[in-house]
Amino acid sequence: MNRTILITGAILGLIAVLLGAFGAHGLEKLVDADSIDSFTTGVRYQMYHAIVCVVLGNMTILPSKSQKRIFYLFLGGITLFSGSIYLLVIDEVLGISLSSIGFITPLGGFLLIFGWILFIISLFKIK
Repeated sequence: MNRTILITGAILGLIAVLLGAFGAHGLEKLVDADSIDSFTTGVRYQMYHAIVCVVLGNMTILPSKSQKRIFYLFLGGITLFSGSIYLLVIDEVLGISLSSIGFITPLGGFLLIFGWILFIISLFKIK
C-alpha cells in the first residue's frame, strides 16, 4: 500500500504542477481573475495533499489500516474539492453549466478535514 500511496502522491503532484501552469498561462484569456483565483486554490490544495501523501507513504510508524484510511480520505477530498473547482472554473469555457455540482466542493473539503483529524489521532496513538 505504501507504494500505491507514494506513486499516487507523486502523480497528484505532477498533475498539480501541470494544472498550475495551465492556470497561470492558459486560463488568463479564457476566464476572469476570480475564476483564476479559484482554480489556483484547487491547485494549491491538491499540491499540499500530494506532498502529504508522499510523506504518509513513507511513514512506516503508522499502522497500515490508518494509512489507508487517511490516504483514501485525502484522495477523495482532492478529487471532490479540487476536481469540482477545476470543473466549475472551466464550465464557461466548455459552454456548459456545471453550477449544480457546486455542493461537491465542501464535501471534498470535509473529506480533507476528516483525513487530517484521522492523521492527528493516528499520530497521538503512536507508542
